[in-house]
Amino acid sequence: QVRLAESGGGSVQPGGSLSLSCAASGFTYSSACMGWYRQAPGKEREGVAYIDSDGRIGYADFVKGRFTISKDKKNTLFLQMNSLKPEDTAMYYCAADFPGGQCGARVFSVAPYGPEDMDYWGQGTQVTVSS
Repeated sequence: QVRLAESGGGSVQPGGSLSLSCAASGFTYSSACMGWYRQAPGKEREGVAYIDSDGRIGYADFVKGRFTISKDKKNTLFLQMNSLKPEDTAMYYCAADFPGGQCGARVFSVAPYGPEDMDYWGQGTQVTVSS
């Protein structure tokens, strides 16, 4: 059974940092497209970053230079978030897709793909950036 579990969210002041984790069970990251998404109240879910089965990485423009996606050999996905802004406030989710082709298009919802094309989702972790 595939399960994703995010952790590491919290409240931080603007300019601060948080590190999110996503622990996986039932599969190995090396075989999947993995993505971080976020959804703010009243807004659609949007892709933040991805790492594919070959290790290729991509970021949304609004987090480039501030966020870093990575994974370890223990089946944990990470999102290091630096220089946080109030507009980064959202629920953050990790998601996985198998066999993981077109990873960037899936995570960034390039037509015809959308969030619904990711196979598995975690429950989310809240990130709040406020002074």
